[in-house]
Amino acid sequence: MLVIRVLFILLLAGCAWYLRPFDLPEYYAAATGLVFGIVIVIFEIQVRKTTLKRLFGAAFGSLLGIIGAYLISLILGRALPGNSSTIAFVQLLLLLWMGYVGLAVGASKGEMLNLGALGGLFGGEQTSSQSFKILDTSVIIDGRIADIVETGFLDGTLVIPQFVLRELQLVADSADSLKRNRGRRGLDVLQRVQKMTQLNIQILEDDFPNVHEVDMKLIELAKVYSCKIVTNDFNLNKVAQLHGVEVLNINELANALKPVVLPGEIMRVFILKEGKEYNQGVAYLDDGTMVVVDNAKKMISRTIDIAVTSVLQTTAGKMIFGRFDERVHSVHDKSNSDRHSSAPREQAAGPHAAEARGSGVGAS
Repeated sequence: MLVIRVLFILLLAGCAWYLRPFDLPEYYAAATGLVFGIVIVIFEIQVRKTTLKRLFGAAFGSLLGIIGAYLISLILGRALPGNSSTIAFVQLLLLLWMGYVGLAVGASKGEMLNLGALGGLFGGEQTSSQSFKILDTSVIIDGRIADIVETGFLDGTLVIPQFVLRELQLVADSADSLKRNRGRRGLDVLQRVQKMTQLNIQILEDDFPNVHEVDMKLIELAKVYSCKIVTNDFNLNKVAQLHGVEVLNINELANALKPVVLPGEIMRVFILKEGKEYNQGVAYLDDGTMVVVDNAKKMISRTIDIAVTSVLQTTAGKMIFGRFDERVHSVHDKSNSDRHSSAPREQAAGPHAAEARGSGVGAS
């Protein structure tokens, strides 16, 4: 494409040099052709970023505007006597005004067209918007979306609305150091994703001035484009489902990828703090899974083996419940064991021990 664009610009400059438009000298004519060629190439690059629906909408809207301006001009030419130059200017003004308005409105509403109904070459446009995935602020700050994109499990186009970028920038400019660090991390994640070649990243300018909450703007945008929202916000997930919008929740994906823990299996955990109930201790696995252990209050800051008693699966995550029996289970020195290891004691647990490694998802 670069070679074709350069040849096109040179060809236009050569034609202008030979034909000398506006009676310009040869070198000035060639420079004029060169400038026009560069402008046309820039316009072509911008048009390539636009969807086919928007192009059809812009063309249809401008056509309607030109037809309307022509009809009004006919009426003005017959009804208003007087200076012909004034009438000509008004007619030209109407033509430009209505053509421009039709072009702008048609382009903004073009995504509502269903080109798939026309069949043939446009049949593929029916499901193209389904490959759009809108990122919300929370999933950008979370950062795991970059790892998922890198693995190739996401395809299509990642859409980042302009109002999400504004919210991210406000967070990055916050006076609170914690919020500021989260916002800057989100901007770093976007830069990382933008450098990946397997996905197309688009910044969407669409906004909904009458809607003040960012979450509701995301839902309205997803309705307009019939696409999915990528998030890890539990509340946005529920509200979007109530509005009939599909959601890809990163936390649900993480929960689905965790191995299953069965009651009776042996796990090795580090008791970090005291639990809410009597004589309970709380541990966490490497992935953040909370493990509540009975009879482990006096084992705080020590690594012990426990037996899994039950697993609680909720929409917000997974919790593991276990029991420590000092007569059966081993206590390991802090210096000789991994504080956060979820590896089971395979010698005591038998053939099912390996399956318990890294199981569960922390409640979010």
